[in-house]
Amino acid sequence: MYKNYLKRIIDIFLALILLVIFIIPCIIVAIAIKIDSDGPIFADTPQRVGQFSNKFRMYKFRSMIVNAHHIIRNDPKYSKLYEEFKNNSFKLNNDPRVTKVGRFIRKYSLDEVPQLINVLLGEMSIVGPRAYYQDELDHQSQKYCDVKSAVHKVLSVKPGITGLWQVSGRSTVNFDRRILIDGNYVDELSFCNDLKIIFKTPLVMISGRGAV
Repeated sequence: MYKNYLKRIIDIFLALILLVIFIIPCIIVAIAIKIDSDGPIFADTPQRVGQFSNKFRMYKFRSMIVNAHHIIRNDPKYSKLYEEFKNNSFKLNNDPRVTKVGRFIRKYSLDEVPQLINVLLGEMSIVGPRAYYQDELDHQSQKYCDVKSAVHKVLSVKPGITGLWQVSGRSTVNFDRRILIDGNYVDELSFCNDLKIIFKTPLVMISGRGAV
């Protein structure tokens, strides 16, 4: 009942409320991005893998230089950095592609706010597993072969803006542990567990712990 119906109703209700709350901060962030660096306001990244492996465009404020996703994968100057990127569960500390404004909005998860649009479109949920890039999912699934069942579970539900792994360490959690955490979330998906994650999320955002 909750997973199939009530969760969607709560998603729409919370997304609308949060959009009203964050409208002024979003305008400020958008202006800051345009002043700080050339390029679009929203991130120019490839599609993410959603529920049932369906691809969708995730809306995020741009926190990196233009074409950052393509550059690190294809520019020879970034080859060593790309190997570090892959070995570090597709995360980098002190990523040189991140802009000044980007570093701030990533620390406090303000770059994630536009994902409320994805929630209203039915592509994401307020609470759910992380949404992965296809190449990230393919590479990490090969590296950690014992997590394939957890990956299958994660892709059976909508990805979330926040989730159990986000309130359990964010980017300090490697892929193998992260996917198992999200797999456990799916196994124990309930209104009470979602509520606990929602209440923990503001503290994680304010503290900036685990952000890169």
